[in-house]
This record gives sequence, structure tokens and C-alpha cells, in this order.
Amino acid sequence: MNEATVLITLATVHFIALMSPGPDFALVVQNSTRYGRQTGLAIALGLSVGILIHSILSLTGISYLVHSSPTLFFVLQILGGSYLTYIGISGIKGIYSSFKDPSDAKSPTKDLTLSGKKQAFTRGMTTNLLNPKALVFFVSLMSSLVPATMSVSGKLAALFILWSLSLFWFSLLAWALSTKRVQQKIINASIYIDSLCCALLTLVGGAILWQAITELSAIA
Repeated sequence: MNEATVLITLATVHFIALMSPGPDFALVVQNSTRYGRQTGLAIALGLSVGILIHSILSLTGISYLVHSSPTLFFVLQILGGSYLTYIGISGIKGIYSSFKDPSDAKSPTKDLTLSGKKQAFTRGMTTNLLNPKALVFFVSLMSSLVPATMSVSGKLAALFILWSLSLFWFSLLAWALSTKRVQQKIINASIYIDSLCCALLTLVGGAILWQAITELSAIA
């Protein structure tokens, strides 16, 4: 394949993966509907930066080394699984508190305590970086689609495409979910959206931890 074909294929596969429900998707949906557009966009930027870092590490072979080392990958799984589980359980605790005190149901500072854009950006970037499934995806994507002989300009174009598509999709999602019309329709369902997103984060985090422990037991 020539470089143009490689870049088009890379963009297509990545965009399809972006639209698949996962921790990144859940994070944008939950926080855009509850905290508003600015927070959602900050999270979108954080997620896209995390994806850019993953892409750079994969292209340079660092992610492959981590994936190939059972010890390093186990540590990443424990860190990532614990972080996603923490976010999910923290949200569930906030939802439980709002059930106990309905007056807190619309208070955005009670559950995940996102105090500003900087914290939202950090949460988005950290959520993506600590997700071992993202590392595996980008290692597979880069190794199978981007040839080692690809030019520097081609690799830079690949990085730009992955970053810009991620920023575009998550920003579009944050923008769409924070429009007044949508907000009016989902305000009564916000607690259920929170519940689903927190449950997804907790389940994904728990699954990563379980996989790490299972693989460690098999090795032992």
C-alpha cells in the first residue's frame, strides 16, 4: 500500500474504534450532560492528547516493549483498572448520595468533583493513558498498518490524523450533548445516564483487574 492508502485505512479503523462505547465514550457522555459543554470539551482535549501520546509511543516502539514485558504490562493493568474502577465507584457514591438527598441531584460538585477545565483535561488524558486496552489497540494498529519504511512526513501525518479525529469526535459528542435542546430533554434522565456511565467504567476497570490477576495466576 502507498502512504495515502495507509493513512486512509488508519483513519477509517481509528474512527470506527472511537465510536465504539468504552471508558472514553462514557467519560465524555457523563460529564458533558452533567457539567456542560466547557467541561466536556476539556475532557475531549485530554482524551485526544492521551491518544496522541499512545500513538507516539506505539510508533517509537515503547508501547510494544511495555506490552511485551509481563511485569510492566501487569503494572499498567493494575494502575489502569484501579483508576477506572475508582472513577466509576466515586460516581456511584455520588448517585447514591443524590438519591438520599434529592436536592443534591443537580449539584455537579458532589459526585466526581470536577472543579475546573484543568481537572477535566487531566481526567480525560489519564483515563486514556492508563487504559491498557488502548495500549494494545494502538500497538496492533501501528504494527499492522504503519510500515517501518514509512517516511517521517507520513508518520507525522498519521499522528496528526489520529489526534485530530479523536479531538473532532469527542468534541462533537460533548457539543451535541450540551446543547440547550438536548439538555432539556435529558435533565430528568441525567441520573440514569450517570448510573450507566459509572457502571460501564466500573465494569471495564474490574474486568481489567480480573484479567491481570488471572494472567498472573496462570504464569505463577
